[in-house]
Amino acid sequence: MQTNRFKCIVAGLAAGILMAMAKSGFAQGYTPPSYAPPADMQQWLADTQNQGALAPGVTITNQNWRQYKQYMPFGLLTLFDGRYFWKIPSDAQIQVGPTIILPQPKTYLEASEKYGGQTSIGTTPEGRHYLINYHGGMPFPTAFDGKPDPEKGYKILADDYLSWVPDLYAQPFNHPGISCVQDRFGNIACTTIVWVYTQVGWNTDPGVPQNYPQAGDAWFTQWFEVITPEQSRYTTNLTVFYKNPNKPEDDYVFVPALRRSLRLAVTARCAPAAGSDLVLDDYFTPGFNGGLALFDATYLGHRKLLVLEGDFTHQTGHIPDDWDMPLGFPKPSWGKWQLRDYDIIDTRRIPSQRAGYCYGSRVMYVDSVYHYAAWLDIFDSNLKHWKIQFWASRAEDVPPLGHVNTNSVTLGVWDVQNDHATYLSTYDDQGVGPYFNNGAPSEYRNYTRFSSPSGLMQVMQ
Repeated sequence: MQTNRFKCIVAGLAAGILMAMAKSGFAQGYTPPSYAPPADMQQWLADTQNQGALAPGVTITNQNWRQYKQYMPFGLLTLFDGRYFWKIPSDAQIQVGPTIILPQPKTYLEASEKYGGQTSIGTTPEGRHYLINYHGGMPFPTAFDGKPDPEKGYKILADDYLSWVPDLYAQPFNHPGISCVQDRFGNIACTTIVWVYTQVGWNTDPGVPQNYPQAGDAWFTQWFEVITPEQSRYTTNLTVFYKNPNKPEDDYVFVPALRRSLRLAVTARCAPAAGSDLVLDDYFTPGFNGGLALFDATYLGHRKLLVLEGDFTHQTGHIPDDWDMPLGFPKPSWGKWQLRDYDIIDTRRIPSQRAGYCYGSRVMYVDSVYHYAAWLDIFDSNLKHWKIQFWASRAEDVPPLGHVNTNSVTLGVWDVQNDHATYLSTYDDQGVGPYFNNGAPSEYRNYTRFSSPSGLMQVMQ
């Protein structure tokens, strides 16, 4: 009798909570989208449906690439077939090595197992999505199990967006990363940048709070400052991401000429990041920085695809000298490529937020183990192919977690409509790269300096 009474009390409390959520606009279910992929992707999906074996030791060149095109994402295929201004250089080689799977951090996997089974998707009346009962780790551990699931597309997007990254990722001031842009005439202009990314909520790394007490509802902050060229020096951007899906990210920029910071409009998410071909919605977890509230995704399928990932050389900060130009492609000296499992999703803004947005479709090739997007094909509002993004995620020694794959990247972006390109390395021309977690000097732990708007006023001090 007491047990039944207790069950009634719990049921009544649950009903009351659901009623309160409904009144606040947070009790809607989730209906998967039904849009068709861009026409180019439909053809690519049909052409790559039957994949045979590809053994390590193969070298892919401009002469034999057609034998291996079923292992190429759509964008890489277009670089080989020569349909655009940007083309694979005549001497380029992709040397295929063994597939090496590094373990993910133990604490992240433990959090995924502990919380993943209780996470679900909700939608507000205006169509914004949010995660219910998410507390850290992988939101949907079963999204990559190969089983049919009408919600698979959005679940994979959530697993990508909330994939493991170090609690602290700091590019040091004395060894900034380098980003270069190139136009169709071969003119190259480079910028050096330092950045500090801090996960201030939903943490799983040992030795730090799960939620920073001073962070409030924020869960992540991104800070970067331009070091060179001199005319752009001290320009600094801060983005604060919130757990509340109804609260858009806050974007701030410090303008040196004004000696003050400005808060950017929400529409600035399509603004170029540090003058590159990446917009603010592109970077961070490789390939996607747009949040989960304003986007949806459909599942396009599973493929084995080629990527440069893991333990490839760090000596790639010499741009353009150490890159295969004029495309800006990895040289064979960087390391061997791997054939890895990818789940492919078509990500788009929700209908109520789609008008005026820069991208019509972002096709993401998401690693089935690490959940980072290694390749992206981006289409404009008319679903015409626009950009190819290549994100090579590096393995790093991250204290105290050991040798793991991270969001430290070398990347190439090719704008096939405007014949423009961007290349970036998180390692400088001396081969020195970022700090992680407690391997970073203590000054990069300054929350006010690197995670709050007030810290922007310290930029030129």
